Amino acid sequence: MKAAIIGGTGYGAIELVRLINKHPFLEIGSIVSNSQSGSSFSEIYPHLSDIADQPLENFDVDRLSEKNEIVFLATPSGVSSRYVPQLLETGIKCIDLSGDFRLRSGDIYESWYKHSPAEDKYLQQATYGLSEIYAEKIKTASLIANPGCYPTATTLGLIPAIQTNLIDEKSIIVDAKSGVSGAGRGLSLTAHYSEINENTKAYKLGAHQHIPEIEQVLSDERGNPLTISFTTHLVPMTRGIMCTMYVNLKEEISTKKVIDLYKHFYQESHFIRVRPEGNIPSTKEVSGSNYCDIGLHVDERTNRLTIISVIDNLVKGAAGQAIQNVNLMNGWDERTGLTDIPMYP
Repeated sequence: MKAAIIGGTGYGAIELVRLINKHPFLEIGSIVSNSQSGSSFSEIYPHLSDIADQPLENFDVDRLSEKNEIVFLATPSGVSSRYVPQLLETGIKCIDLSGDFRLRSGDIYESWYKHSPAEDKYLQQATYGLSEIYAEKIKTASLIANPGCYPTATTLGLIPAIQTNLIDEKSIIVDAKSGVSGAGRGLSLTAHYSEINENTKAYKLGAHQHIPEIEQVLSDERGNPLTISFTTHLVPMTRGIMCTMYVNLKEEISTKKVIDLYKHFYQESHFIRVRPEGNIPSTKEVSGSNYCDIGLHVDERTNRLTIISVIDNLVKGAAGQAIQNVNLMNGWDERTGLTDIPMYP
């Protein structure tokens, strides 16, 4: 199956190229970059010479649909909302890695993302691509809203506790940390070497665009509206996300019992690894992989549960989960092309 990548020069796109290159049922048909069209992809990324040497193309819906059967959109927010309707009209399936189709409310999208929303019918048509939770819906979808990196780590860490009524949902506090690649490849003062090296900074307090996405998913899983306290931090590393979540327990329960609950919940999930008691995951232990590792600890003194969830933001938080969703959409084993073990150290 030939796949097109739109937004072909960003970090999400080159991660898609890496994963598609070793996927037995996918190959790259087109790479679209309006700003770099005509250039060779390997001129921009020399490490991909002899792997992806084709010229970058302008967006042309007819040419894309003739050459490809599926499209990944790794574009900035506000772009895919214009492209996806045209692509869907041709019958091509779309996986959107931006945030344009994650929120069901156009008004909420506009207030957080500061862009005009997609048409409501497409927002309602989109299937949220959290692979471990919505696999059955994903299998029959034609438009996937691939989850954000922070929402993937956060929701996978919280959903088992929420679904089993284990916690006070009004008490959720999320302390989230990301490597610099999460800011994208564009130039900015925030990601400047001398600004981030040997430094850690909080940003977008109470205003991060992933907050409504997380709250939408958790509210769906709980069955009533939920709000969270969510603070993001930029840390001096390239890849990785760690979300540390603090929640009050409704009843006294041991760490072992919580771990057993999580292991049972994720027993069919190939990419979720629940750590044993006393074993807390780090970002390096999932780097380059599609795994989400979860560590759990009950503080008996405060009756509070701490959940540690780590992912590679470019793989499980973006391109890897997009490939996992394509596997589900086509009836392939969801692990296809995603069996790399983490890079360590």
